[in-house]
Amino acid sequence: MSPSKGVLFYGPPGCGKTLLAKAVANECSANFISIKGPELLTMWFGESEANVREIFDKARGAAPCVLFFDELDSVGAARGSSQGDAGGAGDRVMNQLLTEMDGVGGKKNLFFIGATNRPDILDEALIRPGRLDQMIYIPLPDLPSRFSILKAVLRKSPIAQNVSIEFLSQMTENFSGADITELCQRAIKAGIRESIEAEV
Repeated sequence: MSPSKGVLFYGPPGCGKTLLAKAVANECSANFISIKGPELLTMWFGESEANVREIFDKARGAAPCVLFFDELDSVGAARGSSQGDAGGAGDRVMNQLLTEMDGVGGKKNLFFIGATNRPDILDEALIRPGRLDQMIYIPLPDLPSRFSILKAVLRKSPIAQNVSIEFLSQMTENFSGADITELCQRAIKAGIRESIEAEV
């Protein structure tokens, strides 16, 4: 039985889909190549398809390799859905992507991970068996996860005695990992500013 060629991570933005893909590559002792879908798109005829071929060639040359496609919906939207798509460029890129994925055999040591916030608009051909046939939902962090994220982000920062990470964890419900990181960075900057102003 042939192993799966890839998986699709989907869920709200900022929930660590990229970090999880890196962790997969690290655990497998594989190289990691990351590309954002929009980076492949250009205005020149045929160049976007060539970019898709090039990234797969690079991944095959780096095997064993995990190829991570972020914002997959930008190049993997359902064919025929692009309004005003000059010459069907989006459809051609999608066809090239499917061709490259089908060319990845089990012995190529290349694993494909796609990530999207919008799985509903992906072309059904992308998620059929033999392609991205495993879909994994990456949710917003729960309370223990938020606590772990806060501890990790603040591990090198001095924290006032009256600051409770447990309380912050409870107050950041519906925050993504990226939201929590930004919150901490803003708090650190505000603390530095207050310290400087107090010394002036």
